[in-house]
Amino acid sequence: MITTTDNLLDLIRTHAGALSPAESKVAGVVLAKPDAAIYMTLADLAREAHVSEPTVVRFSRAIGCDGFQSFKIRLAQSIASSFSYTDIGVHPDDTADVYATKVFKATIDTLAKVHQQLDAATLEAVVNTIARSRKLEFFGVGASGAVAMDAYHKFFRLINSCAVYTDTHMQHMSASALEPGDVVVAISHTGRTKELLETVQVARATGATVVAITAPGSPLAALSSIVIGVDVREDTDVYTPMISRIAHLVIIDTLAVGVARRGGRATAERLHRMKESLHVKRTPKRSEP
Repeated sequence: MITTTDNLLDLIRTHAGALSPAESKVAGVVLAKPDAAIYMTLADLAREAHVSEPTVVRFSRAIGCDGFQSFKIRLAQSIASSFSYTDIGVHPDDTADVYATKVFKATIDTLAKVHQQLDAATLEAVVNTIARSRKLEFFGVGASGAVAMDAYHKFFRLINSCAVYTDTHMQHMSASALEPGDVVVAISHTGRTKELLETVQVARATGATVVAITAPGSPLAALSSIVIGVDVREDTDVYTPMISRIAHLVIIDTLAVGVARRGGRATAERLHRMKESLHVKRTPKRSEP
C-alpha cells in the first residue's frame, strides 16, 4: 500500500513494474536525475522523458501523489531524507568520531528501510523451504562470498547436509550434481554476476530450488524460485560493498532464527551439544576478585 510516509524514490523503484511504458519513461528520468527533476516544470519533465504532459500527471498520480506539484514536494522531501549510499559524506578532515557516526547512521537507516521492504510471507516460505531441504548450499562471489561463508557457519548447525562455495567453478560443478529437494541460496547485491547466473540456471535445470537474496528486478531475481529482495543503492561497480553486505548478513541471521525455531527441541539439543563440545577449546574464565 502506498502511503504519504513512503520515500518517493524508493516507492518509484518498488512499483516500477506497475507503471505503463510511458509512465516508466518519466520514472527513469526522475530516478536518474532526482536533483534536477525538482526544478523541472511539467513541460520540462515531459520533454526530458519524451512523453506528453498528461502522462507526467498520470505518473504523479500512479505513485500516490495528488498531482505534479504534490509530486515535486514529495520528491524534495525524499531527497532531503535520503543518504547517498555510494558516498556517505566522509571527508578527508573528518575525525574518527565523525566518520564513525556517519557510517553507523547510514547503516542503521538502511537496515530500517530493508526491514520495511521485507515480506513476511516470503521469509516464511524460505524458512520452510530450507527446513525441508535434502541438501542446502550457499553460493556467493567476492563480498557476497563472505556473506555465503557466514551463512554456512550459521546453517551447518541446523541442516544435516550444508555446504558453501565461493569459487565459480566449484559452484558450477556442485550445481550440476543437485537434485529435486535440494536448495541453493544465491547471494548477490547486484544480481548481475555472469558466472553466478549461469550456475543458477544449471541448478534450476536439476530441479533444485533457488532462493536469491538480491536486488529486486535483477537478472538473478528473474532466474530464482523465491526472491528476498534487498534494495540497497550502493555502487559496487566502483566501491567495495559495505551497507549492502550488512543487510544481507542480517537477513541470513533472520532466516537462521526461523529455521532454528522451526526445528524445535531437536534443534535446540543439537545446538547445545555443539556448544558443549567447544568448552575444551577455550581457556577457563578468569575468576572474579
